[in-house]
Amino acid sequence: MPVFRGHIRRVAWDGKGRGMNDRENLETMDDAGITGRKDAVVVVQGPTASGKSKLAIAIAKAFRGAVVNADSLQLYAGLEVITDRPGEADMDGVPHYLFGVMDPSEQGTVAAWLDKAVEVVHRVRADGYMPVVVGGTGMYVRALTQGLTPIPEIPERIRREARTRLNRIGGESFLKELKMLDPVAAGRLPAGDGQRLLRAYEVVRATGKTLSEWGAERKSEPAVDARFLTIALAPPRTAIYAAIDRRFDEMMAAGALEEVRILRALNLNPELTAMKAVGVRELSAYLDGETSLKDAVDAAKRSTRNYAKRQLTWLRTQTAEDVRVVSEQFSESLAIKIFSFIRRFLLTSRT
Repeated sequence: MPVFRGHIRRVAWDGKGRGMNDRENLETMDDAGITGRKDAVVVVQGPTASGKSKLAIAIAKAFRGAVVNADSLQLYAGLEVITDRPGEADMDGVPHYLFGVMDPSEQGTVAAWLDKAVEVVHRVRADGYMPVVVGGTGMYVRALTQGLTPIPEIPERIRREARTRLNRIGGESFLKELKMLDPVAAGRLPAGDGQRLLRAYEVVRATGKTLSEWGAERKSEPAVDARFLTIALAPPRTAIYAAIDRRFDEMMAAGALEEVRILRALNLNPELTAMKAVGVRELSAYLDGETSLKDAVDAAKRSTRNYAKRQLTWLRTQTAEDVRVVSEQFSESLAIKIFSFIRRFLLTSRT
């Protein structure tokens, strides 16, 4: 394959998920036209274990980019293993932003992430890099590329009532109640997706309008002035599920159980986002003596597969002006194909 040589910056790390500059020559693809890079943002989406992080790093190395996290759980410090966050060796000298920058005691929101992401995108561009946004949290990516739905802040009283109700009656009954309030949301959400069920319920209870009604009022303007190219990895489910099982075994060997033990020692509210990371609840059941380690691991794998299934379903419902759906997992040969249409995209000026 042809290799183009260029000059990019390798980074040293300050331990807070931010890169510090240290120039070093690396093999990299041509910049594909500085004009095309100035306003370009590449977005990499896909279900967990699809290889999107590896693809994002490969793109960043090839096109002098910097990786910006759009995963709601990889934002948190202390969850490196259980969220499969890229380590320093994985980052391979590519600048990374918004990884491990929040304390587990903080509650993440789309709006809070968007504020940080917009700031980082501007900073990355000012440094001469192309932003490569990567993550499986679809609401984050949609907020960046299409704008944030103007929903008023939900009163804490209604949030508390909704959580209490869900915990008392369970997902199936809660979904039936939601169907009476917001049949559109109820029709697309599974009973096991507590976070999004709560969101739909809270919004209609607090505002009298459904999420889809609020969505119709979205301005559909990106949060940053940019041309977006979205690459969506959507491998066959059998391949994803096999990768999930292998990866969780690797995570256990890397210390996932001890990481959950340390997280639990913080005595945090179980409703916090960090406490809902896939694997925390399942491994906690083992630490509480409620199940065997094997059964806990098997349960975590099932939960991860269900999560991947929801991510794939969400991807199919999204539309964007410039999206490339790739029905494969990441591989070096796939990266070469993807590089070719990124180059074409960069060489196409904004009209």
